[in-house]
Amino acid sequence: MTKTPETSSTGWQTIARVAPYLWPKDKPWVKRRVVIAMTMLIIAKVISVSTPLAYKAAVDALGGEAPDAVTMLMLGAVGLTLAYGLARFGAVAFQELRDFVFVRVGQRALRALALETFTHIHRLSLRYHIMRRTGSLSRVMERGVKGVEFLLRFLLFSIGPLILELSLVAIIFWVLFGFVYMLVVIATVAAYVAFTFKVTEIRVRIRQEMNEQDNDANQKAVDSLLNFETVKYFGAEAHEASRYDTAMAGYERAAVRTGQSLSVLNMGQGAIITTGLVAVMVMAARGVQAGTLTVGDFVMVNAYMIQITMPLGFLGTVYREIRQALVDMGQMFGLLNQPAEIMDKPDAPALRVNGGGVEFDEVFFGYDPARPILQGLSFKAEPGQTIALVGPSGAGKSTVGRLLFRFYDVTGGAVRIDGQDLRDVTQDSVHAQIGVVPQDTVLFNDTIRYNIAYGRPGATEEEVFAAARAARIHDFILSLPDGYDTSVGERGLKLSGGEKQRVGIARTMLKNPPILLLDEATSALDTQTERDIQDSLRVMSQGRTVITIAHRLSTIADADRILVMDAGRVVEDGRHEELLARGGRYARLWAHQSAEEAHAV
Repeated sequence: MTKTPETSSTGWQTIARVAPYLWPKDKPWVKRRVVIAMTMLIIAKVISVSTPLAYKAAVDALGGEAPDAVTMLMLGAVGLTLAYGLARFGAVAFQELRDFVFVRVGQRALRALALETFTHIHRLSLRYHIMRRTGSLSRVMERGVKGVEFLLRFLLFSIGPLILELSLVAIIFWVLFGFVYMLVVIATVAAYVAFTFKVTEIRVRIRQEMNEQDNDANQKAVDSLLNFETVKYFGAEAHEASRYDTAMAGYERAAVRTGQSLSVLNMGQGAIITTGLVAVMVMAARGVQAGTLTVGDFVMVNAYMIQITMPLGFLGTVYREIRQALVDMGQMFGLLNQPAEIMDKPDAPALRVNGGGVEFDEVFFGYDPARPILQGLSFKAEPGQTIALVGPSGAGKSTVGRLLFRFYDVTGGAVRIDGQDLRDVTQDSVHAQIGVVPQDTVLFNDTIRYNIAYGRPGATEEEVFAAARAARIHDFILSLPDGYDTSVGERGLKLSGGEKQRVGIARTMLKNPPILLLDEATSALDTQTERDIQDSLRVMSQGRTVITIAHRLSTIADADRILVMDAGRVVEDGRHEELLARGGRYARLWAHQSAEEAHAV
C-alpha cells in the first residue's frame, strides 16, 4: 500500500485550524449566528434540567404530598403536568432553533475548506501528483470535508452541552439531596467516560486500519476501471477481482473487529450506568421509606438519571466520530500543509510575450538527483519558428516540454520566453501563453462543446465552431445525433483516438496561444489519421512559435530546425536536408524509419 507523502495534523492543531471558520474576522454575520446558536443551546439545557422538577411537583400533587403552596395555588396538579409538557417541548424547540441558526455557519465552513483543499491540490506539483494515488487522494479530501461539519456540530452541540447538563444535574443533586448523591453521579459519569474513551481509542485505531484498507480497495477498483480495456486485452478480470477481494478481505477483518468492539463497549457502558442508576435509586427509595424524601423526589431522581443516560449513551459514538473526524481532517490539513514545489516569487510580474521566442540556456535537470535527465541543454527558438525535437526514448524530449510549461523548475541554467526567466514571472501567465497538444488528449466526461470551450471559458458559440472547423472536426460533430451536445464519456473514451486529438486541437486553437508545444501529438494514430491531423496542426502553427516533440520523422521534415537529442544534450542541429546530407545520427534514424514504413506497405 502506498503511504501518503504528507503528514497528518494533530487533534489540537486541527481544532485550531477549524476555529477561524467559526469566528472569522471579516464575517460578522457568522459571529452573530454562533452567539445566537450558543444562547439557544444554553436555554435548551436549562429548560431540560428544570423539566424533572415540574415532573416531581406533579407527582407529589397527585400523590397528596403537596408541593409549595404558591405553586399549587397557581397551577395545580394538571397545570404542573402541562408545565412539564411545555418544558419538554421548549427544550426540543430551542435545540432545533439552535440547529436552524447554526446550519449556515457549518455549511459555509465546509464549502470554504473544500474549496481551499481543492485549490491547493491543483497548486501542488506534477511530481506530487505522479507519486500520489488519485483514488486515495480524493478519499482524503472527501472524508476530511465531511469531518468538518461533524466536528463543528458535535464538538459544540454534543460534548459542550453534555458537560453543561451533567454539571447542572450534579449541582441539583447536591443542593436537593446531599453530597453523597452528587458523588455517586460524578463517580458513575467518570467511570462511564473513562471506560468509553479507553475502548473508543482502541476502536479508533481499528477504524484507521479500516480507512487504509478502504483506500487500498478503492484505489485498486479505480485503477482497474480506468484501465478497463487493458484488463480485457490480457483477460485479467479474475486477477483484478482477486486483487480487489484481497484488499476487501483486510477491510472485512477490520470491520469485524470494529463490530465486536462495539458490543464490548455497549455492554460495559450498560453495566456502569445501570450500577449508578440502581445505587442512586436505592438511596432515594430508602429516603422515601424514612420519610425524608417524597415519591416525587424518587421519580425526579430516576428522571434525572435517565436524562443523563441518554446523552451518555451516545458519548462513545460521538467521541469516536469526533476522533475519526479529527483523523480525517488531520489528513486533509496535512495535505494542505504540503508545500507547493513550484512557487511564484513575491510580487512576480506576468509574462509579457512580444514574439514568443523560447530559449533553453545550459539547462540541467533531473527528476531524481541521482539520475540527471538534461545535462547542459541549450537551444533557441526564434519567434514564429518551428523547432522539432527528436531522439531515442529517455533523451529528455518530453522533459523539455514539462520545463517549458514550468511543471518543474530547472536545477541549473534557465528557461526563458522573450528573454524572461520563467522563475521570475507568474505561473498563470506562463500557462496562458502556451498551448499543449499531448500524445493522448484526455477529455472531461462532458459534452464536445464543453471540452472545446475549455480552451477559453466564455468563448461564444461561433468561436467554438470556428475552432472546430480549423481542427477539421466540425462536420463530424454535426453528423452526430446530439451534435456538440454529444457526451464524450470518461476520458473521452466514446471517441476514437483521431477524434479525441481533433477535439484537443480545437480546444488549443480556441485558447489561441503564441507558443505551441506538440508532444508527439500524432504518434499514437494510424498513418492516414496522422496525415489528416498534421494538416490541422500546420494551420494551428501558422504565426506561432512551435516546439514539436516527434517520434515519426516524416511529420517534422518541414520544420525550421530539427534538434537531435541524446542523453540530455543536442547532438545534431539543422534542417531536414542538412541533417540527411551529414549522414549522422538523424540520417540513420531517417533511413531506419523509411525502411520500416516501406516494409509495412
